[in-house]
Amino acid sequence: MQFKDIATVAGKPGLYKVLKPTRGGVILESLDEKKSKLIAGGSHRVSVLSEISMYTMDEEGAKPLEDILIDVEKEFQGDLGLDATADQDELRAFMKHVLPEVDENKVYASDIKKLVTWYQIIRVQAPELLEEKKESGKDSEKTEE
Repeated sequence: MQFKDIATVAGKPGLYKVLKPTRGGVILESLDEKKSKLIAGGSHRVSVLSEISMYTMDEEGAKPLEDILIDVEKEFQGDLGLDATADQDELRAFMKHVLPEVDENKVYASDIKKLVTWYQIIRVQAPELLEEKKESGKDSEKTEE
């Protein structure tokens, strides 16, 4: 599974695995114990995690959610010390620690709650996604030098 295979649906909690497209939308399966299916049509707003990013104050202006989640795993390895019900100040401090260049005017506490919730779901349901990406090109260059 990859980040492009996981989606979120506006107005619905949790994350969904993209199973296959249909004529009018896409078939999704919840990433929880229930494994309930949902047919998301044109009236649903579906976002694939690989296309989501968070606003930053650096040159790029945003950092992909995938990179942020991998950084969180590298730093905390599952023990965040908070959950999505934490107060706004704790969530903002957590975000500032994980992503120091975060744009605090554009990233809301609700966005950070989603990040924490999604991280916890992915850590249980698809932990292989949180492993750091292996860049074979750079590794082979180091061995040649």
